[in-house]
Amino acid sequence: MSRDAAIVWLARRDRAIVAGALAGIVVLAWTYILLGAGTDTTMNMAMGDVMMPMPWTLTTSHVMLVMWIVMMTGMMLPSAAPMILLFATINRKRSATSTPYATGLFALAYLVLWAAFSIAATGAQWGLEHESLLSPALAFVDTSLVGAVFLLAGVYQLTPLKQACLQRCRSPIEFLSRYWQGGALGAFRMGLRHGLFCLGCCWAMMALLFVGGLMNALWIATLALFVLAEKMIPAGPMLGQAGGIALILWGGVTLLTAIAQ
Repeated sequence: MSRDAAIVWLARRDRAIVAGALAGIVVLAWTYILLGAGTDTTMNMAMGDVMMPMPWTLTTSHVMLVMWIVMMTGMMLPSAAPMILLFATINRKRSATSTPYATGLFALAYLVLWAAFSIAATGAQWGLEHESLLSPALAFVDTSLVGAVFLLAGVYQLTPLKQACLQRCRSPIEFLSRYWQGGALGAFRMGLRHGLFCLGCCWAMMALLFVGGLMNALWIATLALFVLAEKMIPAGPMLGQAGGIALILWGGVTLLTAIAQ
């Protein structure tokens, strides 16, 4: 086997390994989400016929933080897969200067960024529950707040910042050619940068988790599919803007309904 053929074979093998690892992580994450991972029993207690949130303890905080991290992994990792797979291919082709486990470091840094978001989200959840703004299903109970979050997410979909971040997420070749850094630290920094762009693209959509409820697997899956389509299909930017307009209208109607009540 020639050297060039060997490189191609190794690149294909690496892509298969990376793709399999990503698929396995996503499957495990969604299994956790669909099974509820015990959060319904940990976070709620029966008070007669009514389910009431349990008081927050150190254990509760850990459970909810893990839930957020796993949920973000299951929702966001599929849309990052093309970037990670292309990184693996390019890193392998730079065989003379490639760093072992660089792809793992890139993916880990991406997930670290979303883990940081999960810490903030867990804190926000604690504050909302402390103010009795969440139902036992971990959804907003205030219709006005629901409408406001719809409006926030919809308006953000139409902002230049959102579009700039989405463009970076949709263009793996452009991203890697512009921001490539060698070595282990370089791979980690690139993963963080990609995660930052992804967070800038999707944070407002993630706020909608509090609208449908953190225990609502169908709502979680719907948001995840929207994010994936926005980043992957050719008409993704148009889909995102159309979704933004729909959210604005939905939020406006929700707020008017709350006022009328």
